[in-house]
Amino acid sequence: AGTRLTDVAEYAELQAPAIYYYYASREDLIEAVMFRGMSDLRIHLQQELDALPPDTTPMDRLLSAVAVHLRHGLELSDYARAAIRNSAQIPERLRARQKKELAAYNRIWQRLLAAAVADGQVRDDLDPRLAQRLIIGALNWSAEWWDPRRHSVDILVVNAQAFVRHSLAPVAKPNKRKPRPTNRLDSR
Repeated sequence: AGTRLTDVAEYAELQAPAIYYYYASREDLIEAVMFRGMSDLRIHLQQELDALPPDTTPMDRLLSAVAVHLRHGLELSDYARAAIRNSAQIPERLRARQKKELAAYNRIWQRLLAAAVADGQVRDDLDPRLAQRLIIGALNWSAEWWDPRRHSVDILVVNAQAFVRHSLAPVAKPNKRKPRPTNRLDSR
């Protein structure tokens, strides 16, 4: 949000005016970074899902998506981290391409949840659309508080997967014990 072009130029090992050779304005640069972040994340997720064995359960596919989202956003892509952290802070006029990518990304998650629901791996008292938003919101928020000095991404992924699995899993129905038949002699 408060990044200056001189900061970007220094990071890219360029003189600040050289950035204008590639981007007409600071806003164009921001839009390109945000689009690239969402696009890369969507493409990476789809590639990882496509690489899973065909017999992978819908829940395991969903948990793979959790891992991809966290690893890509926290370890692999500064673009994705920028898109996740700053998407709500950029002006509406800069969001058009990013919104299309976000919609495509959300469709992948919708299909994952729909498959898990169809397979009976999701509680029937949950709205899958709300569950999806809650999951992605929680995963995105980790970019704000996760500190690699405190614990690894591996630990974060395992915890997030357990949280998602147990939050979505059908609730075990309590065993209703049948009342024992009473013996007429007992009723005296």
